[in-house]
Amino acid sequence: MSTSTKGVYKVEGMSCDHCRSSVLEEVQEIDDVRSAVLDLTSGRLEVDGADVSTDQIRSAVELAGYKLKEAV
Repeated sequence: MSTSTKGVYKVEGMSCDHCRSSVLEEVQEIDDVRSAVLDLTSGRLEVDGADVSTDQIRSAVELAGYKLKEAV
């Protein structure tokens, strides 16, 4: 049985909408991510999914070229 998880993180290093789109694309590629919302101005990333770990989110953000800070 999967557990629904909702995480809030901070992404550093983004400066434009292309940056935001790149991060969202990578995060949404993670299995079991239901939704992801990322505010460019604050860097606040909200992820809703089932059994999605912080390590998975961190890897996706780093793959896009940015840095994930600990949960907000």
